[in-house]
Amino acid sequence: MVLGKLIKPPAFTNVNSIDYEKHKQVKMLLWSVFAGSRGCINRAKIVSRLQNGSCNTNQLSEELDLDYKVVQRHINILVKNNLLHTIGDKYGMSYFLSPKLESNMHVFDEMVEKSNNCK
Repeated sequence: MVLGKLIKPPAFTNVNSIDYEKHKQVKMLLWSVFAGSRGCINRAKIVSRLQNGSCNTNQLSEELDLDYKVVQRHINILVKNNLLHTIGDKYGMSYFLSPKLESNMHVFDEMVEKSNNCK
């Protein structure tokens, strides 16, 4: 053991930079899917409702007082961007938040609060 020898802390590692890049990409995705579009209000309503549990397109349409086709279109966009996952098939298909979205809900909340399109 050598006394007086300083041990340098590890530099910014590749793992941290990968995590930072992933976070940055998710943030950009959320901003483009929500704040960067006219459909922000309806998509935000859908995501907010699905935070309470999964449901199908018809249930979302009725609970959010939106046209079935409107809900279907927004769900397709959210699924395509891996922000929602599905269970079941056809009319029985239920939707729930993806782990990617669940782990970044703070970014979603921030984006909804700051976006003019979501108000």
